[in-house]
Amino acid sequence: MTLTFTFDPVVDPALRDGIAELWVDVTNAGGAVGFVGPVTADDVRPELLKHLVALTEGRHRLLVGRDGAGRVAAVAFLALNTHRLMTHWVWAYTVMVDPARQGRGDGRALMAALADAARSLEGVEAIRLSCRGGLGLEHFYAACGYKEVGRVPDAIRVAPGEDRDDITMLLPLH
Repeated sequence: MTLTFTFDPVVDPALRDGIAELWVDVTNAGGAVGFVGPVTADDVRPELLKHLVALTEGRHRLLVGRDGAGRVAAVAFLALNTHRLMTHWVWAYTVMVDPARQGRGDGRALMAALADAARSLEGVEAIRLSCRGGLGLEHFYAACGYKEVGRVPDAIRVAPGEDRDDITMLLPLH
Protein backbone atom coordinates (compact mmCIF):
# COMPACT_ATOMS: atom_id res chain seq x y z
CA MET A 1 0.00 0.00 0.00
CA THR A 2 1.17 3.52 -0.86
CA LEU A 3 2.27 5.95 1.82
CA THR A 4 0.35 9.14 2.53
CA PHE A 5 2.64 12.12 3.10
CA THR A 6 1.95 15.12 5.30
CA PHE A 7 4.17 18.20 5.34
CA ASP A 8 4.21 20.07 8.65
CA PRO A 9 1.90 17.71 10.56
CA VAL A 10 0.79 18.51 14.08
CA VAL A 11 3.33 16.86 16.37
CA ASP A 12 1.50 15.08 19.15
CA PRO A 13 2.80 12.36 21.50
CA ALA A 14 1.72 9.60 19.08
CA LEU A 15 3.67 11.14 16.18
CA ARG A 16 6.68 11.82 18.42
CA ASP A 17 6.70 8.20 19.58
CA GLY A 18 6.17 6.94 16.02
CA ILE A 19 9.20 8.89 14.81
CA ALA A 20 11.29 7.57 17.70
CA GLU A 21 10.20 3.98 16.97
CA LEU A 22 11.03 4.38 13.28
CA TRP A 23 14.42 5.89 14.13
CA VAL A 24 15.23 2.90 16.35
CA ASP A 25 14.09 0.41 13.70
CA VAL A 26 16.06 2.11 10.92
CA THR A 27 19.22 2.37 13.02
CA ASN A 28 19.03 -1.22 14.22
CA ALA A 29 18.58 -2.40 10.64
CA GLY A 30 21.88 -0.71 9.73
CA GLY A 31 20.50 2.64 8.55
CA ALA A 32 22.79 5.66 8.59
CA VAL A 33 20.68 8.14 10.57
CA GLY A 34 23.11 9.48 13.13
CA PHE A 35 23.65 6.41 15.28
CA VAL A 36 25.26 3.00 15.10
CA GLY A 37 23.02 0.21 16.38
CA PRO A 38 21.92 -1.30 18.50
CA VAL A 39 19.94 1.60 19.98
CA THR A 40 16.80 2.05 22.04
CA ALA A 41 14.20 4.82 22.11
CA ASP A 42 16.07 6.26 25.10
CA ASP A 43 19.16 6.61 22.89
CA VAL A 44 17.42 8.47 20.04
CA ARG A 45 15.03 10.55 22.16
CA PRO A 46 17.52 13.38 22.96
CA GLU A 47 18.33 13.82 19.26
CA LEU A 48 14.65 13.70 18.36
CA LEU A 49 13.98 16.36 20.98
CA LYS A 50 16.54 18.63 19.27
CA HIS A 51 14.69 18.16 15.97
CA LEU A 52 11.33 18.89 17.60
CA VAL A 53 12.67 22.04 19.28
CA ALA A 54 13.96 23.20 15.88
CA LEU A 55 10.43 22.60 14.51
CA THR A 56 8.84 24.75 17.19
CA GLU A 57 11.43 27.46 16.60
CA GLY A 58 10.72 27.43 12.85
CA ARG A 59 14.21 26.23 11.90
CA HIS A 60 13.11 22.78 10.71
CA ARG A 61 10.11 21.46 8.78
CA LEU A 62 8.83 17.88 8.96
CA LEU A 63 7.57 15.47 6.32
CA VAL A 64 5.88 12.27 7.53
CA GLY A 65 4.73 9.29 5.47
CA ARG A 66 2.10 7.03 7.02
CA ASP A 67 1.02 3.57 5.92
CA GLY A 68 -2.61 2.51 5.46
CA ALA A 69 -2.94 1.84 9.19
CA GLY A 70 -1.71 5.35 10.04
CA ARG A 71 1.66 4.13 11.33
CA VAL A 72 4.72 6.36 10.78
CA ALA A 73 6.62 4.61 7.98
CA ALA A 74 8.80 7.40 6.54
CA VAL A 75 10.22 10.67 7.85
CA ALA A 76 12.46 13.48 6.66
CA PHE A 77 13.32 16.83 8.18
CA LEU A 78 14.15 19.95 6.20
CA ALA A 79 16.47 22.41 7.95
CA LEU A 80 16.10 26.00 6.83
CA ASN A 81 19.20 28.11 6.46
CA THR A 82 19.42 31.16 8.66
CA HIS A 83 22.55 32.53 6.95
CA ARG A 84 21.36 35.38 4.75
CA LEU A 85 23.49 34.22 1.80
CA MET A 86 22.21 30.63 1.89
CA THR A 87 18.45 30.91 2.32
CA HIS A 88 17.92 29.64 -1.23
CA TRP A 89 18.63 26.02 -0.23
CA VAL A 90 17.66 23.69 2.61
CA TRP A 91 19.28 20.65 4.24
CA ALA A 92 17.48 17.29 4.32
CA TYR A 93 18.11 15.51 7.63
CA THR A 94 17.23 12.19 9.21
CA VAL A 95 15.70 10.69 6.07
CA MET A 96 14.16 7.35 7.09
CA VAL A 97 11.94 4.63 5.66
CA ASP A 98 10.70 1.65 7.66
CA PRO A 99 13.14 -1.19 6.88
CA ALA A 100 10.20 -3.57 6.36
CA ARG A 101 8.98 -1.31 3.53
CA GLN A 102 12.29 -0.86 1.72
CA GLY A 103 12.44 -2.08 -1.85
CA ARG A 104 8.81 -1.04 -2.54
CA GLY A 105 9.53 2.43 -3.90
CA ASP A 106 8.72 4.17 -0.61
CA GLY A 107 12.17 5.77 -0.42
CA ARG A 108 11.76 7.30 -3.87
CA ALA A 109 8.25 8.42 -2.94
CA LEU A 110 9.62 10.05 0.22
CA MET A 111 12.32 11.88 -1.75
CA ALA A 112 9.78 13.07 -4.35
CA ALA A 113 7.45 14.30 -1.59
CA LEU A 114 10.40 16.01 0.08
CA ALA A 115 11.28 17.82 -3.16
CA ASP A 116 7.63 18.91 -3.52
CA ALA A 117 7.63 20.15 0.08
CA ALA A 118 10.85 22.13 -0.50
CA ARG A 119 9.40 23.63 -3.69
CA SER A 120 6.48 24.94 -1.62
CA LEU A 121 8.89 27.01 0.48
CA GLU A 122 9.37 30.53 -0.79
CA GLY A 123 12.76 31.14 -2.37
CA VAL A 124 14.09 27.59 -1.95
CA GLU A 125 15.93 26.44 -5.07
CA ALA A 126 17.77 23.30 -3.93
CA ILE A 127 18.04 20.57 -1.31
CA ARG A 128 21.38 19.45 0.08
CA LEU A 129 21.93 16.33 2.12
CA SER A 130 24.80 14.46 3.61
CA CYS A 131 25.06 10.69 3.58
CA ARG A 132 27.43 8.09 4.98
CA GLY A 133 29.68 6.37 2.48
CA GLY A 134 30.14 2.63 2.31
CA LEU A 135 26.43 1.81 2.15
CA GLY A 136 25.60 2.79 -1.43
CA LEU A 137 23.30 5.60 -0.29
CA GLU A 138 24.81 7.99 -2.82
CA HIS A 139 23.56 5.69 -5.60
CA PHE A 140 20.02 5.78 -4.21
CA TYR A 141 20.06 9.57 -3.94
CA ALA A 142 21.55 9.86 -7.45
CA ALA A 143 18.65 7.75 -8.74
CA CYS A 144 16.35 10.33 -7.10
CA GLY A 145 18.03 13.16 -9.04
CA TYR A 146 20.69 14.24 -6.55
CA LYS A 147 24.25 14.92 -7.69
CA GLU A 148 27.33 14.33 -5.56
CA VAL A 149 28.95 17.73 -4.95
CA GLY A 150 31.42 16.92 -2.20
CA ARG A 151 33.11 14.14 -0.28
CA VAL A 152 35.23 14.20 2.85
CA PRO A 153 37.14 10.92 3.13
CA ASP A 154 36.95 9.09 6.46
CA ALA A 155 34.99 11.90 8.13
CA ILE A 156 32.52 9.60 9.88
CA ARG A 157 33.85 7.17 12.47
CA VAL A 158 31.30 4.39 13.02
CA ALA A 159 33.73 2.31 15.12
CA PRO A 160 37.44 2.35 15.95
CA GLY A 161 39.26 1.69 12.70
CA GLU A 162 36.04 1.91 10.66
CA ASP A 163 35.73 5.30 9.01
CA ARG A 164 33.32 6.27 6.24
CA ASP A 165 33.22 9.14 3.78
CA ASP A 166 30.83 12.04 4.36
CA ILE A 167 29.15 12.61 1.01
CA THR A 168 27.27 15.81 0.15
CA MET A 169 24.52 15.57 -2.47
CA LEU A 170 22.48 18.36 -4.13
CA LEU A 171 19.10 18.39 -5.84
CA PRO A 172 18.30 21.56 -7.82
CA LEU A 173 14.54 22.13 -7.67
CA HIS A 174 14.08 23.84 -11.07
